Amino acid sequence: HKVVAQISVKEYQVFANHHAWALTQLFGGITTCSQAIKAWEAKENASSEEAAVIKLYCQIPPIAKLDNSLNTLKNCEHLSLSTNCIDRLIPLSGMKKLRILSLGRNQIKKIEKLDDVSDSLEELWLSYNTITSLDGLSGLANLTTLYLSNNQIKNWDELDKLSNLPKLRDVLFTGNPIYEGLSKEEARLNVLKRIRNVMKIDGDMVKQTERDAVTGQ
Repeated sequence: HKVVAQISVKEYQVFANHHAWALTQLFGGITTCSQAIKAWEAKENASSEEAAVIKLYCQIPPIAKLDNSLNTLKNCEHLSLSTNCIDRLIPLSGMKKLRILSLGRNQIKKIEKLDDVSDSLEELWLSYNTITSLDGLSGLANLTTLYLSNNQIKNWDELDKLSNLPKLRDVLFTGNPIYEGLSKEEARLNVLKRIRNVMKIDGDMVKQTERDAVTGQ
C-alpha cells in the first residue's frame, strides 16, 4: 500500500528551505542569473534578448541572487524564476515588456522594487515564499493576477492595500495564517470584502450570492 504523508504549510516551508540549502551544498554553490541565461540560450538555440518567454526555474544548483543580467531581457514578456533560492527582488529597468513574473517557491520575504515594470506587469506569481506584507504592490495599475498562497500573511488589513488595483481579478491566498480557523466560505468573503472587483478567489469564480453577502443585499 502507498502511504501519503500529510504535512502542514510550516513543515513544508521548513523542508523547502532546507532542501534548497542542501542543493547549494550538494552541487557546490549557486547558479548566477547570467549562467542560467547562457544555459537557456544553449538549450533553446535562441537569443535571450529577443525571446518573449524565458524559463529559468528549478536551476541546479539554484539561483540565490537576482542580478542585472536580467535587464538584458528587453523583449521578455514572461519570466519564470520559480523553485530556486532567491531571497529578494531587484529593479528590472530593462524589462519594459514584462507581463508575467513567476517567483514561486523561493525565499522572498518582501515585495519590492517593481516600479520599473509597473506599467506592463499583469501577473505576479509569488506562492510558497515567506512574505508577510503586501506593501510594494500599489503602483501596479495593470495587475490582473496575484498568486500569494502559502506565505506568512497574518493580518487581514494587508489585503486592504490591494483595493486600489483597478484591474485585479484573480487572487490566491490559501495557506496563509489569515485563513486559520476559517471555513473556505468565510475566508472567501473576507477576501471579497477587501477586494470588491476580484472575480476569482483561490481558483474558484466569485458567485453572485457572495457579492450579495458582502454588500448586504
